[in-house]
Amino acid sequence: MNQAPHVAIVGATGAVGVEILSCLETRNFPVGSLKLLASARSAGKQVAFRGKMLTVEELTEKSFDGVDIALFSAGGGISLKFAPIAAATGCVVIDNSSAFRQEPDVPLVVPEINPEAAFNHPRNIIANPNCTTIITLMALFPLHQRFGLKTVIASSYQAVSGSGQHGIAELETQVRAVVDGHPVVKNVYPHQIAFNLLPQIDSFTENGYTKEELKMLNEGRKILSLPELKVTCTCVRVPVYRSHSISVTAQFEKPVDLETARSAYEGKPGVALMDNPAEGVWPTPLDSTNGDTCYVGRMRMDMAIDNALTLWVVGDQVRKGAALNAVQIAELLVNR
Repeated sequence: MNQAPHVAIVGATGAVGVEILSCLETRNFPVGSLKLLASARSAGKQVAFRGKMLTVEELTEKSFDGVDIALFSAGGGISLKFAPIAAATGCVVIDNSSAFRQEPDVPLVVPEINPEAAFNHPRNIIANPNCTTIITLMALFPLHQRFGLKTVIASSYQAVSGSGQHGIAELETQVRAVVDGHPVVKNVYPHQIAFNLLPQIDSFTENGYTKEELKMLNEGRKILSLPELKVTCTCVRVPVYRSHSISVTAQFEKPVDLETARSAYEGKPGVALMDNPAEGVWPTPLDSTNGDTCYVGRMRMDMAIDNALTLWVVGDQVRKGAALNAVQIAELLVNR
């Protein structure tokens, strides 16, 4: 691919689109030209990039002429309509939605885990995994390499920014209302999120799991090439602005020990141990917010399951869970 590709960002004014722009700039991604695409109501807005002001354009079917890489972050409906149009021009689409993740001829890529998958994209579409899946697998993959992953039991604690700017605004408004003794207004979530926990993210399916919870199973199997991987997950929305946390119990094929498990993270990009409970050291969402690293702590031998470890992982779901991962995929294509 052209070493200075022509790049487009679809959904450039949304939370993830803005973060993609930041990642391109801070990581010195080689950009030949940059096209910012969004809805008609955002067209005409001015956005700064590398000392210049760029004008946001309205997304149309003709937006992708001459574009080499298109980073999509505008929702599944937009991706289903426009990603094939972009791909047909020869552009490689890196899609942040769930639209194509389970398509057998669309690779699902976490660059630290399965980078080679990015180079086999017959439809010119590469899918970015779900944010919670990415953060969880960043913690589990080094252990999988040592011990062989078999079963995952997880509970996620997901920030309101996972619902976009409206989720953040609702938490802020409700906190003020509760503190000031005013009625709480609910628009984004079915129940009050301020000072509360909501054990539902996305809609329920027939087996009682939500779509969000099943992503951990289906995407984990595809990314790790483990079709028999067993996963059970409960996803919870929490009154935190940004960064997701996941409590994980993982069972392995081989016998595990803490010393080997801890050493598995040495030299691994994008993930680091923050684990010294005796000194009060363990990761919180704030430790990862606005950062690129997923942090692992509270690692211990599980007392209920053989050959299992229990751990805690946090990661910024807007960056590594979405924007950064997409930009890293683009870097793979450019640097090949």
